[in-house]
Order: sequence, then C-alpha cells, then structure tokens
Amino acid sequence: MNKRILGGGLIALLTLTAGLRLAYSEAPAAAAGGPGAAPSATAAGATPSSASPQSGEYLAHAADCVACHTAQGGAAFAGGRGMGSPLGTIYATNITPDPDTGIGQYTLADFDHALRQGIARDGHRLYPSMPYPSYAKITDADVAALYDYFMHSVRPVRQQNRAPDIRWSLNLRWAMGIWSWLFTEPGAYQARADRDAQWNRGAYLVQGLGHCGACHTPRGVLYQEKALTEAKAGYLAGASLDNWSATDLTGTQAQGLGRWSEAELQQFLKTGHNGSGAAFGSMIDAINYSTQYLTDADIGAMAHYLKSLPAAHDTAAWSADPATAKALNGLHYEATGSRAYVTYCAGCHGHDGLGRPPFIPALAGNPAILDPDPVSLINITLNGSSPIVVGERPDVYRMVPFRAALDDRQVAEVVSFMRGAWGNKAAPVTAQQVAELRGKTAAARYYEVDLLRMR
Repeated sequence: MNKRILGGGLIALLTLTAGLRLAYSEAPAAAAGGPGAAPSATAAGATPSSASPQSGEYLAHAADCVACHTAQGGAAFAGGRGMGSPLGTIYATNITPDPDTGIGQYTLADFDHALRQGIARDGHRLYPSMPYPSYAKITDADVAALYDYFMHSVRPVRQQNRAPDIRWSLNLRWAMGIWSWLFTEPGAYQARADRDAQWNRGAYLVQGLGHCGACHTPRGVLYQEKALTEAKAGYLAGASLDNWSATDLTGTQAQGLGRWSEAELQQFLKTGHNGSGAAFGSMIDAINYSTQYLTDADIGAMAHYLKSLPAAHDTAAWSADPATAKALNGLHYEATGSRAYVTYCAGCHGHDGLGRPPFIPALAGNPAILDPDPVSLINITLNGSSPIVVGERPDVYRMVPFRAALDDRQVAEVVSFMRGAWGNKAAPVTAQQVAELRGKTAAARYYEVDLLRMR
C-alpha cells in the first residue's frame, strides 16, 4: 500500500497524538513481557572506569539522556521532568535500574526495542517525544554498551512514573505504531563508502546519538521530521520548537552555518560560545550535559559533517555596514529602538554590535538575529538565558531578562532595531508577537547554577 495515500487518510486520527514536542525524552515504563530478539552484546560487560568513546557513560552523554530524564533537583535518570505539548504535559520516565518503577526488569532486547523502535516492554508505543527515529541509527554494540551502563552503573531509584496529563480521548498510543511505520527508517547507520571515516563518524553522532534533527529539522503535518539524513531536502534546515527557533545547521549564509569555520563550530560545541554566537534555549542543555564531554575527535567529526551540508536556504551573504555604529557614536537616535538599545544593550554588545567574543556574542551578522523567525531573539530579550556551565564553571556573562523593564512595544522596537542594524537585513517584529510570547513563557533562572548530575 502506498504510504503517502495511507498517511493522508490517517491525518485526522494521528494529529491527535503526533503534535508532541521533542524537547525531552520519554523512556520506557517498567512492565512485563516484551517481543523481539536482542542485538549483539559484544560491547557489553564491565563498565569501563573511564568514559572512553566506547563506554556506556560516554554514549549516555552523547545522547544527552540526563537532560531529559532528570527533574530539576531530582535523582539522576529518575524521571519526572515535564514536557509541554499542545495536548497536555507528558513526563519523562524513570530509567534507573529499579526493578519496580524503573527499567530494572528490562532485558537487552527490551531496552533495544524501546530505544530504537519506540516500543516499551509491555508492548505499548512511546510518544515521539522519545527520539527513536534518530536512535534507530545507533549500532548494536552501542545499544549494548548503553544497556550495560544503565543496568550496572546507574543508581536505582524507586520513584513512580507520572502519567501524562492528556485526556483519554487524545491519549491514543496505538496510533503511534502507524506513525512509526510511516515516518521512521529502521536499521543502524550504514557508513557511506564515498565519504571518509571522519565524515561517517560525524554523521553517526549527528543523525543518531545526538538526535540533532529532532530539534533542527522542520516538521510535517503529522509532526514527523521531514528528513532524517542529508539525503533528503530539509534536513537540519532549522525549525520552530517550544517557543524557540532551532538554528539552521546547513551552509545557509544568513541564518545558517555558512560563515562559520569548522574550528568555530568545534569551539561552539565544546564551550557553548564562539566569536559569532552563544548557545540559548535547549541548546544550553546540550552543551551542559552532552557535547562538552565528547572527545575532540568526535567534536571535530560532528563539525566536519555539518560543514559538508549544502545550504538549505538561498540567502545573500551578510556584509557589515558601519552606518549604525557611526550614528550611535554620534548620539543620533533617529532610528526607532536605537535609544532603548543604547540604554539596555550597548553596554555589553557595543555600539558596533560586535559584543565581546567569545562570551558576549556579536549581534552583527549573528545567525539567530538574521533568522526569518524572530522567536528566539524575542524570547531571550524577554526572558534572558540560563547559565552555560563548562568544566564545572558557569559563564560569567549571560543575558538577563528585560520582561519587567520593557513593555511589548519597547521590546518589539529594540528587537527590530537589532534585526536591521550593522548590515543585518531581517524583518521587524510587532508588539503583538512579543505579547503572545510573553504570555507563554517565563524569565530564565539566569542567576541560578543547579546542574543535573549523572552520578
């Protein structure tokens, strides 16, 4: 049967369950029974004392498991972190080896089915908040290493899972089986013979363990990722996610990575900062709990792969324009929003919009500023940014919230000013856009350093 025809006939049904965000991961709930055969366990055994790229602990960092499965202030991997969706809130589950409330009764085969197919031990389907379309690419050996880590190195925690806050009529898990058939591609990553080892390693990390497409690839009508690899158009082309705009990771010149070098991208993945930008939104979790722990070789491989992706959008190359800095230096505030910018922003980002790299990002030519979707810039202006913590040290400079200091009109004016200054040529925003986002968000805990721990 033609999948597209069947997909069109199921839109009304699956829309009830497919609109769930991928910001946090829903793990399998402990239950009895389970179908299928286990993957090869050649990589299983005693957990290594150091986190080598083959160890389960290292792989858990690469997959960013702790960020989703640990509630703020809670025990590692014990679940409870809530995820908002259009239908209600779902909560990440307990993936510690507790036999009653966690995954302690899971076999390797059960673990594999949950991780790569989205099927829990009792056979029920997981919501697509669990990024199993990406995890399907994880190799058998890495699945076995992850299983060994969670079973033998993670402390069991007895904590009941919390049911989703979704009313029964919309909580149709069985429909996810059809969704999975339509929109997932089974099978572990297969290396491309026409690419070198570094490219293939980067592709495996980006497409699989890192599940970058879960945030950065645009979605279709049933909330499926429009592409799961670079072989299809739209992969990592940028997407709207939880009141943020996940950046275009292709070679797009304006809002993408076209002007970043591999070295600059490596610096960003390792530290959350570089000369052109700083992490924001859920990318801060990715830096704090995942990419900073990867080896330089793996960070280099990811950067190498990402920089090979052609531009997803045809945009003009950005070029600097000194007129804004000249006007501000001359105390000329004719441009709408310029006075508010000088009052609230220029002390850190400068009259020239160049910031103080790498810790205070440039606004001139910044991909997030140039993004056609202004939601990230509005969000961070309203709500500030939570700490980026690398090597146990929080960043000294971070964005503070201005939601109390500036009204909707003022925020719209200053954001529009930044999007049109220093050579930036992005569309202005309206006070209505600001008001809508203000009502759906809250100020970040920019002053609070409260890290989740894997140990």
